[in-house]
Amino acid sequence: MKKFVVSFAILAVAALAAVRFTTYADAGITPTIPVDEKAMKAAESGTYSFDKAHSFIGFKVKHMGLIEVPGFFRDFTGSVNYDTADPTKSTVEFTAKATSVDTGVAGRDRHLRTADFFDVEKFPDLTFKSTKVEKKGKGWIVSGDLTMRGVTKPVSIPFEITGFLPGGERSGAKIGISGETTINRRDFGVNYGNNMPNGLPAIADQVKVVLQIEAGKPGPPRPASE
Repeated sequence: MKKFVVSFAILAVAALAAVRFTTYADAGITPTIPVDEKAMKAAESGTYSFDKAHSFIGFKVKHMGLIEVPGFFRDFTGSVNYDTADPTKSTVEFTAKATSVDTGVAGRDRHLRTADFFDVEKFPDLTFKSTKVEKKGKGWIVSGDLTMRGVTKPVSIPFEITGFLPGGERSGAKIGISGETTINRRDFGVNYGNNMPNGLPAIADQVKVVLQIEAGKPGPPRPASE
């Protein structure tokens, strides 16, 4: 049982590993996430940096065929370069520290950092860099390269801009973005875990990746004190 508990997190963390999909249906992607078109048009063009205190890079994985158990990365950086006039020209990239994985169980997190999974001594970072932003039906999808354990795979993430706040006297403009997709851990050689006697995997191969990002521009410069 202890191996099962440890395993589920491993697979979960592997969630951030991208997988090569031939179609959106293969990836379990629904490209018609409702989009707030007003927010997209209202948002200012420019570069927004992830606000780590108000953002979430996480995952969910089914454990023993029963429930989805969540986890996340505590340490990450990223930026969004948004183009209001033509969102397809927008870009996004981020880096998450594998050592910061947090599933709420210290022993499980330590195992996730070993060579069985992330192998953080050799590969401390997980990175994503977009290659394309496109509209599919009524929704938007950002595609890019996700790298884990030294392996790079393409991944596509349906996303929406959930809101925009203009800048003020003390702070720059802020933008909210959410996205979710499904990937397969085994494409990166993360094969730890066995099937149970009933044939179900102790930890599922398919993992949901969940992104909730608040990002902001720098605030106006403060006047020099006299």
